[in-house]
Parts: sequence; structure tokens; C-alpha cells
Amino acid sequence: MNADKLRKASKDPELRRIINECALISVDGVPVVWASRLLGKPLKERVAGVDLFDFLVRRAAEKGWRVFFLGAEEAIVQGVKRLYENRLPGLQVAGYRNGYWRAEEEAKVVKLIADSRPDLLFVAISSPKKERFLGRYQAEMKVPFAMGVGGSFDVVAGKVKRAPIWMRRYGLEWFFRFLQEPRRMFKRYFIDDTYFFWLLLKELFRKRGACVGGRSGRKNES
Repeated sequence: MNADKLRKASKDPELRRIINECALISVDGVPVVWASRLLGKPLKERVAGVDLFDFLVRRAAEKGWRVFFLGAEEAIVQGVKRLYENRLPGLQVAGYRNGYWRAEEEAKVVKLIADSRPDLLFVAISSPKKERFLGRYQAEMKVPFAMGVGGSFDVVAGKVKRAPIWMRRYGLEWFFRFLQEPRRMFKRYFIDDTYFFWLLLKELFRKRGACVGGRSGRKNES
């Protein structure tokens, strides 16, 4: 969950339902962590998707779990597969596929994954396409664990650089990403994500109004 996905979910009931049905929701967005604290329900920390993805692939190599990489461009997903196989000799890659297919090819993608019998499926395609794909087909694919990993494949393959540690520590990783791809990221960060802050303000005012109303009610009752 990050500001962009929260914005989309607020306008898309199907996406919101799929997210709410997930067994685990991690937060990969500093603004969401800040918002949780302002709303009095603080989340412990941000969990970067790329870090969790890397940790799980390494754990899979230790445990003998089969992994499937789905998403990104063909060269990128091949690079991710090759890199992890070189780094983790015990890793069992059940299969991989790029993230581009036509609607009529979707059944073939589902069958490919089901026939590969992975224990972990990592999906690096855009939202809400990946949520809808998993919401519709995870049971059919019989995958015990599936995780959306955002742009993690691009980072692992070296197409996109991660921010320096000090920028991550201060919640500036988004700004580093913007500097790398300003044309692509400008609309998301400086236009679309402003809606997230509007949602936060509405929730803060709603909560404050409820608290004031609650105190007034108790006073009147006394």
C-alpha cells in the first residue's frame, strides 16, 4: 500500500475489495505511515517492497520453495531470473514471463503458472491490473503465496537505481525516483498523489468532528 494505490482504491470498489481480502497488507509508502500516525493508528514502519521481495527469494532458496517471476519487460524478467540463479544456487525457479499480454492470452498465462506449480508468485505489473489478476485467478493457479512487487524487478535488474540509504531514512526515496524519471513520475507524485492528502484531510476533519460530537453528547447526557 502506498499513496497512489490508496488513491486508486478510494475510487475503485473492486480494487478496494481485493485489497481488503488480502491476508497481509504491507505499507511501501512513507506518506501512508505518516498518515497513520496523524490518525492515531500508527503503523510500526514502512516495509519497502523490493526489500521484502529480495528477502523472500532468499528464504525460498533456503527452504526449497519454487518461485515464479511474472511481470516487467522480457529482458528485465530474464535478468532477474538469471541474477538470482547466479547468486542463490539452491533457488528453484518454477518459471517466468513478462508482464505484457492481450486479454485473449490471459488464460494461457494462468495455465502457465498453474502448470509450473510455484510456491511463491511475484507479480511486477501495474496497479490495478495485478490486483485484479490475482483476485480473479490466484485460486485457479493454486499458488499458496502471491505478492505484488511493484517496480522491484527494475531495481533488481539494475534498470532503476535505489536511493542512497540516507534518502530512504528520511522518506525521500520517491524524490530520487522522480529525479531518475521526471517525465514519467511528475504526474503521479505532483498531481495524482495530491488526492491522497485531500483524503487525509477529510479523515482528520471527520475524526475531529466525531470526537467533538462525542464529548458534546456526553456533556448533554450529564
